Amino acid sequence: MSAPDQTSPITLEPDGRVILLSGATGGIGAAMARRLLSDGFTVSVGVRNLEKAAEMFDGADPDRFAAFRFDASDLDTADAWVDATLARFGRIDGLINNAGILRQISLTEGEETLLDELWTVNVKAPFRLIRLAMPHLARTGAGRIINVASTDAKRYREGVSVGYTMTKHALMALSHAAKTAGWKDGVRCTALCPGAVDTELIASIPGVTPAAERIRPETLAEAVAFLLRMPNNASIPELIANSRLEPSI
Repeated sequence: MSAPDQTSPITLEPDGRVILLSGATGGIGAAMARRLLSDGFTVSVGVRNLEKAAEMFDGADPDRFAAFRFDASDLDTADAWVDATLARFGRIDGLINNAGILRQISLTEGEETLLDELWTVNVKAPFRLIRLAMPHLARTGAGRIINVASTDAKRYREGVSVGYTMTKHALMALSHAAKTAGWKDGVRCTALCPGAVDTELIASIPGVTPAAERIRPETLAEAVAFLLRMPNNASIPELIANSRLEPSI
């Protein structure tokens, strides 16, 4: 009798895997949700506007898609979203922290309340969701966390909101902490760090990368699909996709 095959899989299959995705009605999140559904994942989206989500994802298979209320500025909604997903699908295999905001605040301009908003949405909400999801991710033996950070998580660039940059650096630290905490149970975490993406978030910022040179949301959806397929022995802690030439990233 031959010995059982002990080699790891080349890639992980999507079938049966349930993915939590926040901010799914925006450009990046919507592209991610559509790609994951197309690939065969089951997707639970956390959104502020359920009516908009129902309209955007009209026709999605109810056996593989559900939308629940989640507002990253109201942390208690994270608990309800996770509980509702478990009640509906019975498991959680992945978490994509995509919801985020940009507020203009510098050392000389902007009220500190803007910093509080940034901290709550960009850091505390992912922290809460990771805490809630981690036991369920660990149970699968191949849980995945993807935190949508930014190239601003890798450096400070003059003219960019220092408050936004601070929170994205914090999200990077959180990503590495989650990777460490879940490692022995097969949980892998990636900080996805894109440059300028062609969404409304940056459209009105003076001096932003021209639209033709920005990353398409569908490109980031491709990156997420790739990351979710990587086996446990191919951990990718950070994935940077820059839209401009810079010396170090």
